[in-house]
Amino acid sequence: MELGLNGKKAVVTGATRGIGRAIAELLASEGVDLAICARNQQEVDTAVSALAEKGVKVTGSVVDVADKASYQQWIAKVGDELGGIDIFVPNVSAGGGDMSDEGWVKNLNIDVLGTTRGIEAALPFLEHSANASIVIIASTAGVETFMGPQPYNAIKGALVIHGKQLSQSLAPQGIRVNCVSPGPVYFEGGAWQYIKENMPELYEGTLAQIPQGRMGSPEEIARAVAFLASPAASLITGVNLVADGGFTKRVQL
Repeated sequence: MELGLNGKKAVVTGATRGIGRAIAELLASEGVDLAICARNQQEVDTAVSALAEKGVKVTGSVVDVADKASYQQWIAKVGDELGGIDIFVPNVSAGGGDMSDEGWVKNLNIDVLGTTRGIEAALPFLEHSANASIVIIASTAGVETFMGPQPYNAIKGALVIHGKQLSQSLAPQGIRVNCVSPGPVYFEGGAWQYIKENMPELYEGTLAQIPQGRMGSPEEIARAVAFLASPAASLITGVNLVADGGFTKRVQL
């Protein structure tokens, strides 16, 4: 199936490793020009160089999504550089299970405000796109009880709700909004590698709950994102697409 992504312009945050990097790689392979950001200059430079080898225009910067002014200025800047924004993927997350006030504030600033501020800055460009799409990276931790109470779970749940409500308000402007909620995703240097090496009982217990018998890969999540972001999904908005190998047990009606 032709996704119709060639020639589109996308902004992906947190795109130097893991799920964000896989999303950027797949979009670039489909002919999408990209703007990416992360917190480490060397990782940004490496990612930009690799992505540019796919023959698309790529720009990347070190950006702190919790810094509203510089974050929004960056999005406005890359929107001009790319000649527009068709796709916005807010992927950055604070992660973790810090239950202190600082942990709650960090997740709020990075996950929620990093999403809402990014969308706010991207909207002037998305409004002029013929195929505008926002794909929010949420988590199955936000739709079903996972481990224990923690900011990450609650904040990701908030993103799913906000994404649904945005889809209603932005649809008349031709802007689709969807979420992708990954289950456990394993990759080198990721959280689940750390858990496997340092908390093997938690890792094995989680793995045992996945009917497919394995964790997902960043590339599998990227394919879900690319489809929802593409004109091939033109009728789909307000969806939270769970990609978890059967890890969640709820019935999604």
